[in-house]
Amino acid sequence: GHVDMWINNVGVGAVGRFEDTPLESHRRVVEANLLGHMHGAYAIVPHFRARGGGTLVNMISLGGWVATPFATAYTASKFGIRGFSESLRAELSDCPGIHVCEVFPTFVDSPGMSHGANYSGHRVAPPPPVVDPRRVANALVALATRPRARTYIGAPARPGILMHALAPNLMARVLGWVGAVAMRRSAPAGRTDGNLFEPSRGCAIDGGFRQKSQPAGALWLGLGTLAAVAGAVYLSSNARSTR
Repeated sequence: GHVDMWINNVGVGAVGRFEDTPLESHRRVVEANLLGHMHGAYAIVPHFRARGGGTLVNMISLGGWVATPFATAYTASKFGIRGFSESLRAELSDCPGIHVCEVFPTFVDSPGMSHGANYSGHRVAPPPPVVDPRRVANALVALATRPRARTYIGAPARPGILMHALAPNLMARVLGWVGAVAMRRSAPAGRTDGNLFEPSRGCAIDGGFRQKSQPAGALWLGLGTLAAVAGAVYLSSNARSTR
């Protein structure tokens, strides 16, 4: 007779240089990801208000905090969902029984990237370490009984957010360089609209990327180094401005 919890989990993407990706594909990503979440919230918030309680979960991504080169529309939509969630939470502050929860996983081992549009000319795969989708599901289940504003899933999430906060330009340059190198080294692939305009095929829980992933030690070391560099740059600039 009522809804206790509503999860917005729509998500599509398009990989490729901004100018090489058709504008209608950029639009489709934003429509699905950002407007999809807004439509879902628009349907359930009145019900929650009438009941005086409920939990709304918006599945976002680390891409809601950190720029994702070669996926500009995806990043724009995820930044948008984060802003939308924060604004909606503030608007609902007069109803403490309603919770707006944001979930920020890093790359998840789902078929999503395989199903997405690809205009890069190369095969794409998520960088390690990828998260088991069951871990994400468990985090969502936990929010049913213990809702909280933000949930981060995947070890690189917090270092990535910290680096973006301290040195966003440095972070963007490094990610752009890493993305470009990864593209050049990957095998060629044809252009495809993926599931932007047609339903996904070959749906499953797992994407099979964990078996293909390389050891994540280099990534962890890189994240730690970048965090240290970003912190040093931030502290140094603050010291100069103080003097």
